[in-house]
Amino acid sequence: MRRNALPKLEGSVFESNRLASSPPRTLNVSISLSGFASLQVWNPLVHPPMAQLEGSDEIESMRIELAEIGRSIRSSFRSQVSSLRSVISEHHCEVDDNDEYELQWAAVQRLPTFERVTTALFDDKREEGKADTANIKRKRVINVTKLGADERHMFIENLIKHIEHDNLRLLQKLRDRIDRAGVQLPIVEVRYKNLCVQAECQLVHGKPLPTLWNATKSVFSGVANLLGSKQEAKISILKDVSGNLKPGRMTLLLGPPGCGKTTLLMALAGKLRQSSLEVVGEITYNGYGLDEFNPQKTSTYISQYDLHTPEMTVRETLDFSARFQGVGSRAVIMKEVIRREKQAGIIPNPDVDAYMKAISVEGMESTLHTDYILKILGLDICSDIMVGDAIRRGISGGEKKRLTTGEMIVGPTKALFMDEISNGLDSSTTFQIISCLQHLAHITDATALISLLQPAPETFDLFDDVILMAEGKVVYHGPCTTICKFFEDSGFKCPERKGIADFLQEVISRKDQVQYWYHKEQPYSYVSVDQFIQKFKECKIGLSLDEELSKPFNKTQSGKDSLSLKTYSLSKWELFKACSMREFLLMKRNSFMYVFKSVQLVIVASMTMTVFLRTKMAVDLIHASYFMGSLFFTLIILVVDGFPELSMTVSRLQVFYKQRELCFYPAWAYAIPAAILKFPLSLLESFLWTSLTYYVIGYSPEFGGFFRQFLVCFGVHLSSMSMFRLIASFSQTIVASTTAGSLMLLIISSFGGFIVPKPSMPPWLKWGFWLDPMSYGEIGLTLNEFLARRWGKVKFGNTTAGQQTLESRGLNFDSYFYWISIAALFGFTVLFNAIFTLALTFLKPPGKSRAIISSERYSQLQGLEDGRDSGSIHKESRSIAGTRKGKMVLPFEPLAVAFQDVQYYVDTPLEMRKRGFKQRKLQLLSDITGAFRPGILTALMGVSGAGKTTLMDVLSGRKTGGTIEGEIRIGGYLKVQDTFARVSGYCEQTD
Repeated sequence: MRRNALPKLEGSVFESNRLASSPPRTLNVSISLSGFASLQVWNPLVHPPMAQLEGSDEIESMRIELAEIGRSIRSSFRSQVSSLRSVISEHHCEVDDNDEYELQWAAVQRLPTFERVTTALFDDKREEGKADTANIKRKRVINVTKLGADERHMFIENLIKHIEHDNLRLLQKLRDRIDRAGVQLPIVEVRYKNLCVQAECQLVHGKPLPTLWNATKSVFSGVANLLGSKQEAKISILKDVSGNLKPGRMTLLLGPPGCGKTTLLMALAGKLRQSSLEVVGEITYNGYGLDEFNPQKTSTYISQYDLHTPEMTVRETLDFSARFQGVGSRAVIMKEVIRREKQAGIIPNPDVDAYMKAISVEGMESTLHTDYILKILGLDICSDIMVGDAIRRGISGGEKKRLTTGEMIVGPTKALFMDEISNGLDSSTTFQIISCLQHLAHITDATALISLLQPAPETFDLFDDVILMAEGKVVYHGPCTTICKFFEDSGFKCPERKGIADFLQEVISRKDQVQYWYHKEQPYSYVSVDQFIQKFKECKIGLSLDEELSKPFNKTQSGKDSLSLKTYSLSKWELFKACSMREFLLMKRNSFMYVFKSVQLVIVASMTMTVFLRTKMAVDLIHASYFMGSLFFTLIILVVDGFPELSMTVSRLQVFYKQRELCFYPAWAYAIPAAILKFPLSLLESFLWTSLTYYVIGYSPEFGGFFRQFLVCFGVHLSSMSMFRLIASFSQTIVASTTAGSLMLLIISSFGGFIVPKPSMPPWLKWGFWLDPMSYGEIGLTLNEFLARRWGKVKFGNTTAGQQTLESRGLNFDSYFYWISIAALFGFTVLFNAIFTLALTFLKPPGKSRAIISSERYSQLQGLEDGRDSGSIHKESRSIAGTRKGKMVLPFEPLAVAFQDVQYYVDTPLEMRKRGFKQRKLQLLSDITGAFRPGILTALMGVSGAGKTTLMDVLSGRKTGGTIEGEIRIGGYLKVQDTFARVSGYCEQTD
């Protein structure tokens, strides 16, 4: 390694004349340090004018001054030399670090391939006690699969300090390394041609309000449909649309609400193949149809609805999403880059190498890519806060929207279809997110189609192409830079201070189009959507698009390697482990419910012990009924204890169906852990009940009897929880599942053999006894108790008291039927869980009801109105609106809302305290003061996560948790929530 030459030190000494009468030798010193400013001192004693000075005082003062100058020279010289030494020392340390890095990298290169792809060099700071090397970083060899949370966080913080610039720089370094190695990134080009989507709607007459009469008519219409007289209509959502989405370009999808943007995105992402919609046309990825690969793993559809598990934190949501989506082609690309770099002798940047290796490891519980996504989306400040829902306190609506985006882009997909990802976000946050997506698309050659409702001008400028839709048709598909020219050629011009996106959505509207007509010398006439489409097909861009679609895709460019053929990214064992970890995490988050159930069971057991007390119950036929009743009560308590499984299962179904459609995991990977992890809970609660009640009530004192009763209780509790999970999977809503669960409790109690004894059942109903899990529990408990030795000692004729009791109930089975009942209970558990898995596999998600359309609206869409054009319709609607006058307005008293020094605190989440946040209270609102006056419309503005929703919740009295401080007055009086709720209304942002 070449070392720089040391700085040169030069000096020159000039002697004065050797005169006997002159003072001792004086020096004129000139010190020159290479790289520093020159220091020169002139000795005035050697110059003739100074020799003419008279008086010893002047000479003495001159000598003192010269002495001071000399001291300053020596001090300056020492400081320059000291700084020179430090520069040399740092230079030597830098050279040593470079040598050390090369040695460490050579050691990494000697590792086997399977170790080399997970081994990288991370920053290792020296001891800060050494002042000369405190800021010098060295590297240490580390396995990227064993990085801790703090190491990952510090690495991303050092890598990305300024999101917009550092993220771009990081992606450019990644691309430079891949290009230097000569590896080609996978690309996806999406083409769609003559795409049509139709929906089958139910045709109704009049207003389809949910009244009793309309419900009765719908029942009769359903019967008529079964008989063949169907009243249905087909509505076209997409009408013959075509286009081409190229890799490395970001396309904006614009259009008014209801024009078919969501349907187009879902169709391109392959989500309509198994829906009730009729899809006609051709959709290809790199020339391959949707049936030749798995589009759900190749592309990503980001919905406009935020569906997340409320009990999980933001980081956990992204971690599990990244784990289920896998790493795609990152691992293959990483191995190929490492192999080629080793052959070429290329030494990569250590930070880039560590990052690429860390995001290429499959099956990690927590990855570096999660911290990266949290950083670029601005979610790092709320990463350890639960997502929350309408009941649980969590992140804000804007943060939830960003989480929906991050949940999908954390995966390796190369085609992104995003549906209105900016709803609820401020313009600056939207610009930042779209900017990061632009970097991702341009540098990694990703394909992105993003639907935005009303983007800001600076956000619009980030896009390369734009698709303008109206009435289910594509009006324009081409570069953003030429769309204004296209409409200018049609006679409409965008004003200078008008946003292009707003102009595009208004120029195709009948109501707003006239204001943009700029040929004032010509009369204006409405240009319809079909006329714009025809002009687009005839222009240069439209002809070029048709030419591209007419040519077949060259499959040798990327081929099928860029497409995913697997259904799931992980192996079956890894899927089972990941789902088990998530289920266990959710059980911990809902631990309060399980603790409450256990405490409730202890309280009920204590009450039961006092009712059926041992000292009041003897071994005879009279008290045998009491023992029978206590056993049936045990069954009822254990069956009802599984009822909360209904609400817990229903609350997670929407997230499950979303992730099932995204091919995160199959239904069995969700159902089996949900059943297995409940085993310890059933064991605990069965043991609690049996241990508290068995000997106090006075059952057979043998330990074998205690154990057998515990085993029956365990089987009953397990089958009960499985049964209620099954009911929830079929009902799918909390109202329907609660109703069905209550009905099932009534049925199994009636057929259980106690309320209605088996001999009293009609012969045609006895099948219900054998299909009831509670019947087998009754058989097991009664045989265990009444066939014990103490009941055999009491004789009543030719039979014992125990057998007499069993015969009266129709339960006089042999002793081996106890084990048959145990097998039946566990068999019911397996059967219920198997049907639960099948239901999750084949049933459709809840909430997707069939569309309806009125006959009048259908006639307008089909153009069947007699003698009325659209203009007459508009005039009629205006005339009708003008006649609606004279209605009474209810009087009300205007009220002013004033608030001063409002503070709001919540308990610090446990996850934040685990990561070092020491304060027990987290302040969400700080010193908020303001007033809302009657007749004044006030806009509440702020960035995402600023606390807008929290302030409105506090002012409206919707916060049930946390601590509120400050003063809120309504009309000058302190707010009383009971009366304020009657004069206020609150419209939430969530639907």
